Amino acid sequence: MITLTRNPLTESGRREPETRSRRRFARRQWLRRWLVWRYVIASVLLVVTTIAGLWLVFVSSVLTVKHVEVQGESQLTREQVLAAAPVPTGAHLAELDVAAIRTRVAGLAAVKGVDVSRDWPDGVLIRVIERREVAVVEVRGRFQAMDADGVLFRSYAQPPATLPRVVADATIGSDALAEAGRVIASLPSGLAARVDHVGVRGVDRVTLSMRGGATVIWGSDAQSALKAEVLVTLLAHPAHTYDVSVPGQPFTSTD
Repeated sequence: MITLTRNPLTESGRREPETRSRRRFARRQWLRRWLVWRYVIASVLLVVTTIAGLWLVFVSSVLTVKHVEVQGESQLTREQVLAAAPVPTGAHLAELDVAAIRTRVAGLAAVKGVDVSRDWPDGVLIRVIERREVAVVEVRGRFQAMDADGVLFRSYAQPPATLPRVVADATIGSDALAEAGRVIASLPSGLAARVDHVGVRGVDRVTLSMRGGATVIWGSDAQSALKAEVLVTLLAHPAHTYDVSVPGQPFTSTD
């Protein structure tokens, strides 16, 4: 009688390809499931993150106004800027109307420009650019500071001796005042020292009142550098009136 016996090595060799195949199949199945769950998990995380972000920004007190910083003020005080703003403490930064705050601060006469921004996580930053005086304007006995744009923005009890003085009617507009400011800026220091004040009666109607009593008809601010050169030459000859409004054809009068 012949007895057949199984060779373990042969059986093992037959099962190895089947085992590897099942493993590969299992891995492919696992990868397919992971690809599906990966999008599900990512979607859930996105929803959770969005809800948490909305709660943090619009509901919680974490991102709300707790302090306001003011920069650039020198003539104005911090309190004046804050009073003009005013920024609501406790308001959510994301809902804060920075444009409205900017408009209110810009309404201050001494403010030339302003920028309002959110200072995350809990602050507001207000940067102001103040007007700079180039002359003092005397209107009906009152002295006011004037900037290079002809805007009056500040009052003086007494005019500063370091600033030139402009005399104008109360009806004079900012264009004419700005023109007078440009004329003042064009005067050489030696000539400017001989000017008592600058008169403005309208656009293109600027005059200089000299310390010696003479009057200079300047006209507009056009060709101011040339007018200054011509006037320096004319002042060597005493006169009551000097007209340099047309610098190519100046004339003087002793009357």
